[in-house]
Parts: sequence; structure tokens; C-alpha cells
Amino acid sequence: MKIGTDLSVLAEDGRSDAAVLAEHLMLGDLAEPLGFDSLFGLEHHFTGYSMSPSPLQLLTYFAGRTKRIMLGTCVIVLPWQDPIRVAEQIAYLDLLCGGRCLFGFGRGAASVEYAGFRIPMEEARPRFAESAQLITKALRDEVFDWDGEYYKIPEMSIRPRPMSHPERRFYASSVSPESAEIMAKLGFGMMVIMQNEWVKAARDIESFREIAMSVGHAPKPPLILTNVSVAESRDEAVERGKQYLGAKWDSIDNHYKFSDGHLATVKGYESYGKMAKTYSKMKDAESRKKMTEFYVNIQIVGTPDDCIQQIGELQRLTGTDHIVCDFSYGGMPHEEGELNMRMFATEVMPTLQHDHAFKAQVPLPELEGPVADDIFAPA
Repeated sequence: MKIGTDLSVLAEDGRSDAAVLAEHLMLGDLAEPLGFDSLFGLEHHFTGYSMSPSPLQLLTYFAGRTKRIMLGTCVIVLPWQDPIRVAEQIAYLDLLCGGRCLFGFGRGAASVEYAGFRIPMEEARPRFAESAQLITKALRDEVFDWDGEYYKIPEMSIRPRPMSHPERRFYASSVSPESAEIMAKLGFGMMVIMQNEWVKAARDIESFREIAMSVGHAPKPPLILTNVSVAESRDEAVERGKQYLGAKWDSIDNHYKFSDGHLATVKGYESYGKMAKTYSKMKDAESRKKMTEFYVNIQIVGTPDDCIQQIGELQRLTGTDHIVCDFSYGGMPHEEGELNMRMFATEVMPTLQHDHAFKAQVPLPELEGPVADDIFAPA
């Protein structure tokens, strides 16, 4: 199994953005020496929820500071971008890092970000689907043109050309039924943020697999994003998780404003309106406590042995062969985030990377029983 880490750079009151970013860049510098397989950058804008407005720029920085580690995005939000520029930047990064890159794409869910980029949120889904197809074509074909709903591209070529077919290492997050067939035909994998019960995630993955196979593609294993809290004692790991994952809950609603229900009337986001009830409960102390406990329980939290067992179960349910871990979240002090990351690297990761049990591809199990559908916590 491959193990990665991501950099989620939450702004902190009373500290400069430069100081917060510098600490997370230090964590990024640890990823390769500690033996991680991949390093990922997020994309968010305008609120400090995650101060990473350009993941490709961040990864270019790390391309020059690393030799081995894979570099990935989780995610590039396509409706906010010119797809030709994205294709050019992907091709350039592919060359600068020697082909050790992969890319996740998404459509975003924050109205503040759509407003900032002056893109109608109602167009998110079709823009995402068209951009994904156009970027794939631009990287795959030496000469291409495009005549779509949003983009009219005369015959041209991306130069310099990429060296390693990065379009074969594309993933899509939050794959809707409407876009799943398009993504499957393009050969995209599925990128899953652990935001609900694992059985629910497994069902979504299986649904995508079925769609992909129906159009003649064998989908690659899903890439899973999760938060980690590991400590010598289970109580210590759980308490850290409750404190800082609880703070992450607050940062999520401060950014997305799910609690006000405004997305219920936005085309393509109607299902997000259901989350208003969930997030409005966060104002009640007892409800917030219960929801934080739920969120902690669906992440990787515990002793090193607990984490190994949990990741084994996650692999059994989802068929993943690559997980990406966030070790510093919710305003966690840098020293504690580094300790969390180092303990995982030394006491958990070697088993995941080298034990034969984690290399085997296990068929997805038959899934039964009800699952909750009212919890949502994006990256």
C-alpha cells in the first residue's frame, strides 16, 4: 500500500499567514525523508480555511526539493480554471518532477469561492465535466481542438509536451451519477474523502466501479483521504482527535456556510442543502460533542496497532491501495502535528508499505445494513 500526506494550511488567529505556511512547508519537507510515498496539495481560496490557492504551484516548489516522492493534487477545482492553462501546468510539472505526479480534480462546494471567481455555481457540474474531458484530450493528443458548451478551442498543441502520460493518473472526487460515466470513460479513478461511514464510501466506490466496467474500463483502486491521530495510548490519540477535529468542524462551516441551507436552491447542489440540519446542530454543545465523536470514529485514530487494524479494515471495504493522511489540522500546534506524523511514519507506515497483507487486492465485500447520509466534512 502507498501512504501519502497532504498539507491543509488553516489560518490561525494571532499568527501571520507566513508563519503558519512556513510550518506546513516544514512538514512537507519531512515527507520524503520519513518514507512517505506521496505529498498532496489542496485548493481553497479567500477565507483561510486552507491557505493553498494553487496546488500546482505548491507542488512545483516541492518538485525542486525532492527526488522520489509522488506529487499530487486533492484537488484542482476545474470550474474555476481555464482548462488549457491547467493542461499546460500539468505538462510542465510532469517534466519538472520527472513524471512522479498524479492529479485529483473536483468541482468545489463553497459559494464564497464561486463568487470570488465570478463563475455561476449552477454551471459547476457541466463545467467540471467539460474541463475534465478537454484537459485529458489536450495532454493525450499532440494536436487537438475543441468545440464545447463553455470552451471553443482552435487547433493547437500543449508545449512542452508531458513525458509520462499524466492523463492516465487522473482522479475525480465527489463523482456524481451525472458525471460518473464521463469520468469512467476517461479512465479516471475515484478520490474519496472520508466524510461518512466507511460502508457508505464503499458503496459509492462500488457504484463507480460498476459504471466504469459497464463502459469497458477496469477502474484503478480508489485513493482515500483521511485524518490521522496516533499516540502511544488510545486515550491520548482520541483526545487529540476530538480537540482538533472538533475545531476542523468549525472551520468547515465557517468556509462553506452549510448550516444556512443556501445550497438547497443551487442547481447541482440540492443534496448539500440537506446538511443544513446537520451543521446547525453544531451550535448546541451536546450535539457538537456527538458529531465530533462520530467524525473521530470515521478517521484513523488510536495507538499504532489500532491504526494498522483500522487501515486494514478500510482497505478491505474499499479496495484502496493508496491513502493520503492529514496529520496537522484544526489549528494543531506544529510540534504536535510533527510528532503525530513522525510516530505514524515509524510505527505504522512500514507495516502498511511492506506487509504482504496490505499489498493484496481484496475483492470488495457484499455490503448490508443502513448507513447515515447526513454527515459531510470536506477536505
